[in-house]
Amino acid sequence: MSSSSGNKTKISALTLAALGVVFGDIGTSPLYTMKEVFSAGMHPVPLTATNMYGILSLIFWALIMVVSVKYVLFIMRADNRGEGGIMALLALASHNAGSNLKKQRTIMLIGILGACMFYADGMITPAISVLSAVEGLELAAPMLHPLILPVTLVVLFILFWAQSKGTALVGAFFGPIMLLWFGTLAVLGVSSILQNPSILHALNPIYALQFFIVSPWIAFVALGAVVLSVTGAEALYADMGHFGRFPIRLAWFGLVLPSLVLNYFGQGALILLNPESVKNPFYLLAPEWMLFPLIILATLAAVIASQAVITGAFSVSRQALQLGYLPRMHVEHTSESHEGQIYMPRINWGLMLAVMALVLGFKSSGNLAAAYGIAVTGDMVITSLLAGMVFHHMWGWSKSRTGALVGLFLTVDIAFFSANVLKIPDGGWVPLVIGIVIFTLMNTWKTGRSMLYLHLKNEAMALEPFIEALGAHPPARVPGTALFLTPNPDGVPHAMLHNLKHNKVLHERVVILTVKFLEFPHARPHERVEVEVLPHDFYKVIVRYGFKDEPDLPRDLLLCADQGLILDAMDTSFFVGKEILIANEKTEMAFWRKKIFIGLFRSAETVTNQFKLPPNRVVELGSQVSF
Repeated sequence: MSSSSGNKTKISALTLAALGVVFGDIGTSPLYTMKEVFSAGMHPVPLTATNMYGILSLIFWALIMVVSVKYVLFIMRADNRGEGGIMALLALASHNAGSNLKKQRTIMLIGILGACMFYADGMITPAISVLSAVEGLELAAPMLHPLILPVTLVVLFILFWAQSKGTALVGAFFGPIMLLWFGTLAVLGVSSILQNPSILHALNPIYALQFFIVSPWIAFVALGAVVLSVTGAEALYADMGHFGRFPIRLAWFGLVLPSLVLNYFGQGALILLNPESVKNPFYLLAPEWMLFPLIILATLAAVIASQAVITGAFSVSRQALQLGYLPRMHVEHTSESHEGQIYMPRINWGLMLAVMALVLGFKSSGNLAAAYGIAVTGDMVITSLLAGMVFHHMWGWSKSRTGALVGLFLTVDIAFFSANVLKIPDGGWVPLVIGIVIFTLMNTWKTGRSMLYLHLKNEAMALEPFIEALGAHPPARVPGTALFLTPNPDGVPHAMLHNLKHNKVLHERVVILTVKFLEFPHARPHERVEVEVLPHDFYKVIVRYGFKDEPDLPRDLLLCADQGLILDAMDTSFFVGKEILIANEKTEMAFWRKKIFIGLFRSAETVTNQFKLPPNRVVELGSQVSF
């Protein structure tokens, strides 16, 4: 009985925590979706009862099809050892490609594009969420209109500044605040629905179908705004590893979905009773005395939504870094007990500048909504494509079964995406430009690293014949252990050749050390370290990490003792090659891309910091590489 009670308590705690982290983005959509549909958008829908019923039916069934069916029931089952998100899905799909290089590259490009859309979404979400919340000031007191942009920028600056402090302290308040937020959404919605209960007829999908039959073009264009109601669905999948499937599903079906539906239908009932309320139906649901408290609560909810997206950007960036799509960056851990709570200064301040630029450039949530849909729907399409590969290859589904389900998902996704293409002239080009820039950087880094690795591998001497030659003509050996870090475990590290050439000595024990990152979130204990004994006191060591593991070589090298290699930290030196790259024009990569790669290579975090090597035990030996 106590065990059952303990499990219920744990599930309740996880569900409340998930409420605070996972649902912030989709939970703040009622702030701007209905306003965007009927008044603020570039293509507003004419306000008639028929159109209102059609829109509400579309919103309800979008929440059911996209979030409930696609993400909650199916996509969340496609986990990579318990972890979710676009990079985890990319790793799964890539793993299933086997040795087919063309297929691997195609999957890689699709996955990178999805990650780029996630970054674009991560820039727009804080801007539109906070701005739409603060815009309530204009209703409460029209003379405060000039303060909307300054207040938004201040809130955003505080939000990004606080990232380095960690989310552990404020995280404890996220769940209760979002519980209050969703409760408020439901209460406001119900109070309005009671004045016009017939609005609930829009739950019937026939109204959505009639909308398309009677006004096909208006209905199609409206999809560009309706999709705003499902923004944040990706977070359910991305944060699955933190909370598990069940708490997320429980929070969604038990509170979030009913609250959102009630609020949207409440806004619809209000607009039909009072067409003037279309200018900001969310805030006008509330009585006048409640406006300022509601603005504060909405701003807190928007900050939480933004926090979840920023945290997601940190997580995706570290995964991309360890899968080889981004250069090494400084990563700080803000919690001693939760590995996933990290802070990446470069990503944080880069995001902040981009978000503030969007706020200053677009000036209102209505204008920003035009830029929002492309990133979200692009990510949805890519997730469906990658998931289809997992369904077929990993789950063993037949092509017809996979095609039927993925075809259904893509029909919805592509319809939303196509409608958002109409927004490109009005601001939809912004996430496309952001995506193209990030895609170019990530693809250039991945390709450049592969080219550099092949170049160094082709130039390297084979390790085993080299060791035999040393055995036949041994150099002077000095006490201690030398670890030479190299990406190629079968070749002689450049740093070793330089050490022999200039110092004319070798240590009495030499370890060729290679770090490999797996296409799984976490390396299992038995696969972490592999030791191979070579002749003449040489050893080959491979240390493996998952793309969500925290690399720490001094800690993990202690595991070598279990395989007979005991390393004394105070008697061990780490030798690291430091290449200086020079671009030439005689290879398959464009010269301008090589210049970008070299710039990224120079700005990368040092190997010493990435692997937590003791700085006073590291020796760097440089060499010029023309590639």
